[in-house]
Amino acid sequence: MSQSSAIPVAGPAVEIPSIPFREIAPWALLFGLLAILALFFISADQGAVSIPSGNAVHEWVHDSRHLLGYPCH
Repeated sequence: MSQSSAIPVAGPAVEIPSIPFREIAPWALLFGLLAILALFFISADQGAVSIPSGNAVHEWVHDSRHLLGYPCH
């Protein structure tokens, strides 16, 4: 056997692209605000901080409140 067959051959180098922070920041802000808005509607009880009146939002997000551990009864 030849010793050259025991040496592993490296493949082509893979370069990982870098994305500048200023390109990611607007998207991160947008999705962060959407997540906070969703969390508000899921976690807010239909009390003093309720944006729409009535029980509609509470009923729409009822199961997700229980899934995330928020008490609602």
